[in-house]
Amino acid sequence: MHRSLFALLIFLALGATALASEQITVGQSAPEFELPDQDGQLHSLEDYRDQWVVLYFYPKDETPGCTTEACEFRDNIFAFKALNAQILGVSLDDVESHQKFAENHGLPFPLLADTRGQAAEAYGVKTKMFGMTVAKRQTFLIGPDGTLAKHYTKVKPAEHSAQVLADLKALGAGKNL
Repeated sequence: MHRSLFALLIFLALGATALASEQITVGQSAPEFELPDQDGQLHSLEDYRDQWVVLYFYPKDETPGCTTEACEFRDNIFAFKALNAQILGVSLDDVESHQKFAENHGLPFPLLADTRGQAAEAYGVKTKMFGMTVAKRQTFLIGPDGTLAKHYTKVKPAEHSAQVLADLKALGAGKNL
């Protein structure tokens, strides 16, 4: 009896996860947002029409995986610019935390402060980790027309930037410049 109850709970949990990940699928319009960056400047998805957007969500500033991922994007910034792609990092940390994180690591792209978790919720990445509400480490590659071109649910921080670059090239990014 306990085994079947356990199996049912796992099935329900997996079903809930599947539903959350179906909130936005490839080919759908990406949810709009308006969030401040590390300098307090507001950014919206609409600001980047006609560009590719690498919208990457991460759990927390200054943690090892998040720092590795951000620095990998930083180190490839010119390759992303050459493909007409804008990198936007998003976490539930505040503007001040993002400002320190960006300064400490020389991050040349906006870090958006989703302090109320509305963007994370719209993209289906808001979660609890160690008792804190954070964003899951996931990335959304959004085309110049505002539709989702690719969704990365399993991200390895040290390899992710190169993977996104390869996918941008495969999708033809930068060809019409």
